Amino acid sequence: HVIRGDDHLRNAFRQIPIYEAMGWDIPKFAHVSLIHGPDGAKLSKRHGALSTLAYREMGYLPEAMKAYLLRLGWSHGDQEIFTEAEATALFDVEGINKAPARLDLEKLGQINSHFMRATDDARLFDLLLPYLESNAPMSEAETVRIRAAMAGLKDRGTTLPELAEAFAFLRDIRPIQMNKKARKSLSEEGLDRLAGLRDELQQLRQWTAETISHVISSYCADHDLSMGQVGQPLRAALTGGLPAPDIAPVLEWLGQDEALGRIEDQTAKARD
Repeated sequence: HVIRGDDHLRNAFRQIPIYEAMGWDIPKFAHVSLIHGPDGAKLSKRHGALSTLAYREMGYLPEAMKAYLLRLGWSHGDQEIFTEAEATALFDVEGINKAPARLDLEKLGQINSHFMRATDDARLFDLLLPYLESNAPMSEAETVRIRAAMAGLKDRGTTLPELAEAFAFLRDIRPIQMNKKARKSLSEEGLDRLAGLRDELQQLRQWTAETISHVISSYCADHDLSMGQVGQPLRAALTGGLPAPDIAPVLEWLGQDEALGRIEDQTAKARD
């Protein structure tokens, strides 16, 4: 079989007589529609058509590229994402679409996000490491934190560089640099609440998200505070305003010494 783009259709009429003249078996030719850009024109360099190595550097997983390229001009019912084993079992020429496919990087990002979530945590850490260390090598403490947070944060990006950014608040960055919104959360009242919560958290012997969440809830109840009145300044002190998930897992991933140290950095500034 010769399966190629329909821009080679005319070539088949030149090549078949050569096969016949040489006494060779004539292959079965199949000509499929080309890939087009978002504007409907044939994909070209002006659309940013790149090599597979460029997509790897952009942070797309190989299994995501395979799954996306498979669906680019081929379908099997309503199924959108295929593993390599499924693709091998299900692919047939009859499923190739007659209409040209269009390259959609947003769709590729969605598929890549799916495969990053499905990837083993240890492998995903190894894939992320070059992006995590693009500016500076990882410390041992940072490595421990990021490995601990991998399962909880692996859904926070569509490419590897984007996902690596989601771990920024776990790096060794004390004293934390605050964005404008975070600074606003650290009012005098907010810092007083943080100081009181820090004293409670310091008593914890088992540093887990569950025990931390219980302490925060009890502290709010005892002082007639809402979760927002405590959670906002706490999140600011821990992350500086960087995006992060629920606060209890953040405290667990940072570790007791680092988390309490970040809170102390802010309350100490107020005392000074």
